[in-house]
Amino acid sequence: MNFRFPFYCLSMLSLTPVVSMAVPAAISPEAAVPAASSDVDAAIERMYPALVRIYVVMEEGADGRMKKMQGAGSGSIISTDGYVLTNHHVAGRGTRFVCTLSDREEVDATLVGTDALADLAVIKLDLSTRRIKDQPLAVATFGDSDRVKVGDVVLAMGCPGGLSQSITRGIVANRELISSKFTGGGMKLDGEPVGELVRWIGHDAVIFGGNSGGPLVNLDGQIIGINEVGIASLGGAIPSNLAKKVADELIKSGHVTRSWIGLEAQPLLRGMTDGKGALVATVWKDSPAAKAGIEAGDFITEYNGSPVIDCHAEEDLPLFNAMVLNTAPGIKVTVKGIRNGKLQTWQVTTVVREPNLGRESETHGWAFTARDLTTVSSLEQRRDTKDGVLIDTVRTGGASAEAKPALRGSDIITKVNGKPVKNLAELNAFTAEFTKGAEGPKPVLVEFERGREKLATVVKVGPEIVPHQPQVAEKPWFGAATQVITDELATALGIPGKKGVRITVLSPDSPATKAGLKEGDLLLKLDGRVIAARRVEDSEVFPELILANPVDATIELEGMRDGQPHKWSVPLAARPQDDSELTEFKDDLFEFTARSLSSAQIDEAKVDHGPGKQPQGVAVSKIVANGWAALGGLLTEDVILRVDGADVNDIESFKKKLLGYRETKPRSISLEIQRGPRTAFIELEPRW
Repeated sequence: MNFRFPFYCLSMLSLTPVVSMAVPAAISPEAAVPAASSDVDAAIERMYPALVRIYVVMEEGADGRMKKMQGAGSGSIISTDGYVLTNHHVAGRGTRFVCTLSDREEVDATLVGTDALADLAVIKLDLSTRRIKDQPLAVATFGDSDRVKVGDVVLAMGCPGGLSQSITRGIVANRELISSKFTGGGMKLDGEPVGELVRWIGHDAVIFGGNSGGPLVNLDGQIIGINEVGIASLGGAIPSNLAKKVADELIKSGHVTRSWIGLEAQPLLRGMTDGKGALVATVWKDSPAAKAGIEAGDFITEYNGSPVIDCHAEEDLPLFNAMVLNTAPGIKVTVKGIRNGKLQTWQVTTVVREPNLGRESETHGWAFTARDLTTVSSLEQRRDTKDGVLIDTVRTGGASAEAKPALRGSDIITKVNGKPVKNLAELNAFTAEFTKGAEGPKPVLVEFERGREKLATVVKVGPEIVPHQPQVAEKPWFGAATQVITDELATALGIPGKKGVRITVLSPDSPATKAGLKEGDLLLKLDGRVIAARRVEDSEVFPELILANPVDATIELEGMRDGQPHKWSVPLAARPQDDSELTEFKDDLFEFTARSLSSAQIDEAKVDHGPGKQPQGVAVSKIVANGWAALGGLLTEDVILRVDGADVNDIESFKKKLLGYRETKPRSISLEIQRGPRTAFIELEPRW
């Protein structure tokens, strides 16, 4: 997400577990809120019922694929029809939301719109998923953040660490807190410099990770800020007047429209004793400001009829930036200033401000994530056009990484097979047509830019070839595990000087079991020959003697049981299935691989349920980190017994069941699993 700041108040559940910490005392939703015996009680009574805990699954490009993460944040219900206000860094990349209301009712939600520059987002509760559908929602109200004063008592409300709704109290410490060069180089979210627009309300009401998006509340029970960050012992909240304006626009249109004129300002230098207004630091090529004649080093003193304050500090710049950003796009504004001591006037026509960075997505067949270019990202690459595809991350060992030269992040693809590529949509359309019906990867000539260089390479694009597993020859099966009888063990067992092996475990229904062998039996000879095993390193001696026989051979064993000589005649059999031949199914949607049960898992099933019962289920062999299966709680070596209540008997029927969900697209899929000696139920909730 391009986070660059000391502490965000989002709890990232998929990366590290929520550790035990000292948290502020929670207000239990089960306890009746007392009558307003004080200002604090009254504020809690008004605001607390509108608090929301947000669980979110989000996606971000990493190592050539869209990586999923789980997080938890906070929010406030701001309308009777279920709109919830929170942070962009909580919900802006979300693909699935579940909200817990103050009475612990869980309700699904969807993303309405998001604004990275202000770090605000709006989601909407799906009221059809409520237990009591006609029960009215509690709704928060906004206060006037311009009336907040240093020293005012405030309450920080939210869900620290993804825990239940909680409240802490403090005072306003600062009304103009910003992300500056002294706090980590500035705060960026998806390429957007939040400090360009936002001046936080600083306060010392304790907040933790998970408080992001929760309200900062005055003693009238009104929202005066949206908590966003923690800096040492201070919290930073986005002023409510900005938050309400952004929320209204997101609800109305799903996005926020702002203006851009193509200049960046900075504070006046200390030596500029005659400097006024804002100092122009950058004027982008061919931008409205450049076309109007504004240059770096100019001072802007008036914008569209409004005076620009003297920006002696970084805290002053958001006021000037807001003037530009809040102007309607497509209008001509008058900008006044000073150059070399002389008054200047410029006529600037505003344009729509694009995001600094396009949103990345996974490009299947290429093993990279990529973005469309925007005006600013093109200018930062010193390019005159937005045509092309900007590579974001490349998967190690994937098709693009294996090309020579390899593609890498920040490369810009301009042509494929000699045809220009303007954007991701065109690249995806080409890829779909090029790989249609392909059984394996095909070479593509790729022309790309890397800085000032114009390079070419060949990438093999398309479905990966699954290596063929050759049929394994039949092998004789004995069906028991053994340990070597070492010299020390032989002496302890009362057979000093003897060599051989000891039975440690028997497979149900195996030849050894049917021949009457038991765990603890000592095997000393096979077909009249001493089993020459006396060191730990000789563990393969007995298995190799078994393998030296035909599949249908009968072997004669001599040994000891309970201190007495014993003999066994064992007709060997073909191994039911070699574990190296197990059938697999890789599900790219649910992001895990299942296979037929191994011999060890079949044995365990027979032990658990009796030798007469046919083992059931398929085993999970691989799970994509942070994929849908992993987020649902599935683990490798789990055995899936049932899917939505239907028995899983073999890998082919399981494959057919999962592929069928592509058509029905259910909200969730329940799995009954065996995990060691335990059974459990989990849900997978993919994004269709």
